[in-house]
Amino acid sequence: MTRSQLTDSQWKFIEPYLPIGRYGPYPERLREQFEGVVWRFRSSAQWREMPAEFGPWATVYGRFRVWRDAGVFSALLEGLIAEAARAGITDLSLVSVDSTTARAHQDADGMRVGKDLMDALEEAAREQEEARQKGAGRRNRTDRSSVDASGAGASSDRRKPCSAGPAVDLPARSISPRTANAARSLSS
Repeated sequence: MTRSQLTDSQWKFIEPYLPIGRYGPYPERLREQFEGVVWRFRSSAQWREMPAEFGPWATVYGRFRVWRDAGVFSALLEGLIAEAARAGITDLSLVSVDSTTARAHQDADGMRVGKDLMDALEEAAREQEEARQKGAGRRNRTDRSSVDASGAGASSDRRKPCSAGPAVDLPARSISPRTANAARSLSS
């Protein structure tokens, strides 16, 4: 037998977030089934390996799917954050939940960038940002009166040459302002 996953006070907080059907009896083993879900994700085991004290694995998995589809876990997380904020025991500046990953080659560490190259990168980033803002305005506009019959509009000169200067070779790929800022911080 595994020990209980939740204390009584934790269960009192969680229970109102769990949806139950309008008809039929109240599920008697709701707490055990929720603890089965907690056990499954704490142990990283398969559903079929769940101990019998949580109920049949198929029932617990079915409850998990219903709760997942109903948004119970998102609501529970928001409720926990709100409760912690009310109690003054949280610092939301440290909360960061993201699924993106930034990877760099091992030789990318410690890059030194000269002032000329940094200036060119910053200029290219500014031009890219301006072009993106102009493009966003163009996409949001419903007036297409400037387009002639051939499909070429008045904005056929969309591409501008980079004004980085003659002594600087820029990479063919454009960079974001964030990359330019990172390169600037490395050069100092």
